[in-house]
Amino acid sequence: MHEHHEPPGPSGPSPAHGEWRRRFAAEAREERPDLATLCLLVGAEGDPELGQDGLDAAEIELDRLAGLLPYGARSPHEWARALAGLLGGRLDFHGTPGDYRRLDSSLLPAVLRRRRGLPILLSVVWLEVARRAGAPVYGVALPGHFVVGFGDPAEQVLADPFAGGVPLSPDDAGLLVTGATGGRLEPSMLTPADPLRIVLRILNNIRAWAAARPECSAVALWAVELSLLLPAHPARLRYERAELLVQRGDFPAGAAELEAYAEVVDAVEPVAAERVRDMAKAARAMLN
Repeated sequence: MHEHHEPPGPSGPSPAHGEWRRRFAAEAREERPDLATLCLLVGAEGDPELGQDGLDAAEIELDRLAGLLPYGARSPHEWARALAGLLGGRLDFHGTPGDYRRLDSSLLPAVLRRRRGLPILLSVVWLEVARRAGAPVYGVALPGHFVVGFGDPAEQVLADPFAGGVPLSPDDAGLLVTGATGGRLEPSMLTPADPLRIVLRILNNIRAWAAARPECSAVALWAVELSLLLPAHPARLRYERAELLVQRGDFPAGAAELEAYAEVVDAVEPVAAERVRDMAKAARAMLN
């Protein structure tokens, strides 16, 4: 059985490729970045067949799902039950272990179609449907397992969309953290996650998926390049991009990126910077 199930990776930039990147970078720099827009543009990078019509259809579907929830004031518990009843129950959004082996489990348009995905993408569906209906909702970035919270963070109600929306007590959340990391649940782990943090985590998941599949270096490259468009990102991503460019045979661009990364780290790690410059020289030498 074929394991990957990913949309076809682009052999080169599609006509809309640059436009998706421009829109992604602009949205990431808005005062209040829109989570759905950013996730849909990630989906457009991952599936070059999607196009603007596919993005519009996904937005319409989020609006449609929100319209299936009754409007009006509710307690956090009522909101959590309403979302679980609709998305986890009636519409059967949930995750399975096999979803971790699929690229499309990290692409919002595909998750909306399949009603399957990784915990963080299913949580994005919950967040966007609930937000459109007026719920006091936010993402909670537990290590290893993303969930959603409702109400005042000091007295939050947690739910796990991957499990169909089952409610999580503080002890349940602690068990998820311990299972994922071996560590303990810390109060800071329960704070609302901002949209850019959520998107970077999604892109990190895509990079991890691709890293385990050397034949998917094109996917790793676009995930790194989108991450670099976020206002805050780990500097080491530039080194990772350089490695991918060299791996894919683009030696001049890889060497230039290695040199740029060496400039960034030179002030704090001059020995490491010199080693990176040597790698850049080696990459350039591969052209001869």
